[in-house]
Amino acid sequence: MRPTTLATAALLALLAGCAATPPAAPTLQAGTQPAERARNVIFFLGDGMGINTLTAARIYSVGEDGELAIDSLPESAFVKTFSNNAQVTDSAASMAAYMTGVKQNNGVISMSTDTISVSPGPDANGNNLVSRCTTGSRVDTLLELARRRGMALGVVTTTSVTDATPASTYAHACHRKLETDIAASLVPGGAGYNGALGARGLDVVFGGGAQFFTPFAAGGKRADNRDLLGELSAQGFRVARDTAQFNALSPGQPVIGLFAQNHLDYHEARNPMVQPGLPDMTRKAIDMLAPSPNGFFLMVEGGLIDHALHATLAKRALQETVVYNAALQAAIDRMQAIDPGLKNTLIVATADHDHTLLLNGYTARTGKTTPGNPGVLGLVRGLDGKPKLDKDGMPYTIIGFGTGENRYAGNRAKQGSLTDDIVTRDDYHQEAVVRTNKGAETHGGADVYLGAVGAGSELFRGTIDNTRVFSLIKTAAGL
Repeated sequence: MRPTTLATAALLALLAGCAATPPAAPTLQAGTQPAERARNVIFFLGDGMGINTLTAARIYSVGEDGELAIDSLPESAFVKTFSNNAQVTDSAASMAAYMTGVKQNNGVISMSTDTISVSPGPDANGNNLVSRCTTGSRVDTLLELARRRGMALGVVTTTSVTDATPASTYAHACHRKLETDIAASLVPGGAGYNGALGARGLDVVFGGGAQFFTPFAAGGKRADNRDLLGELSAQGFRVARDTAQFNALSPGQPVIGLFAQNHLDYHEARNPMVQPGLPDMTRKAIDMLAPSPNGFFLMVEGGLIDHALHATLAKRALQETVVYNAALQAAIDRMQAIDPGLKNTLIVATADHDHTLLLNGYTARTGKTTPGNPGVLGLVRGLDGKPKLDKDGMPYTIIGFGTGENRYAGNRAKQGSLTDDIVTRDDYHQEAVVRTNKGAETHGGADVYLGAVGAGSELFRGTIDNTRVFSLIKTAAGL
């Protein structure tokens, strides 16, 4: 065979080989079924944990180049948080969007888009807890869908268990402040029970809010004089009211632990003999739910991040964000022991909305906050270590707020000079651009961060709407 013929034959053989090579496997598209269905789902919600807050908490805890638990999650996305009727959402509408896949009006708990939020009217004792709802219909939540598949269900929070975020997982209401009705939806067989939770209701409930389960005559908020904790006990629930009773809980029966009349105290200010911490409640909930033969769905909320930010108490907000991350790490560690490699477990961690916390100035790197180093809580300083000054010749803090209660009117030189000792106190309210009423710093409208790990986590990427998170979890878990 001549050289030219040999060359032609070689080229033809090469082309034939290329044609026979199978094409590369297509990339899994968001919304398609992942290779492994998530038998267990843990959804972490940092209430109000916007990206600025998350960044500040990282610096506070481990320094600029450190890493929090949420930073270690291999899959990530940004989430748009606007509600059906507002550019800036509240916690009810945002969490309900995650749980139902339906855009809600602000104030609404897991209802249809047309539901109008109507403030409750007064009950016989003058408390505004009576429903005046006239519009809308219920829509399924992820926990209700999980119950249909026989999964065990749990809710853990540092707020009242009837507050907007936890309520959106298991209840339906036109207004978030219908908290006695929301509490009743947890009691199997009782008036107002949410039958979509099945015959036995939730398996684990940890948080605060005992007043909404307690008759008015016994110091609670219930005008109907029902003792819901007594009813739950009669239904076979174990009831825990302090840390010793909490520690004594073991798998086998449904449990409810309410460790405060309303919300729990900030982690660093709580009495640990009365209120267990969020990491401990998370570990306990997993241990209670994991024996379920059909898997489980657990929601864990760090709710006091939001409370501290509304109060412009940055130190408390960062501490609560660190505790949230400790709970996330505790869940990852516990599930890795139960389900090595998280082959059957999806863990998603995100926030429901932003706040107006800001990181100001061109400050030098501070490193983490310690007893001798104010860190990110301190004053803006140059590379020479000297405080930078504003137009009035006064120092200012690294952390500030767009809105908040502490805004000095006029020349700041008249208020006295700030020091690191002053601005690192637990009760220091950072200065704000726009003055609000006490405790009324507002939410922000920016996108929030989402991290995910485990079965189906590859579905989360890009910039997505908060309603899309519902669809992706539903797909990952095969609900």
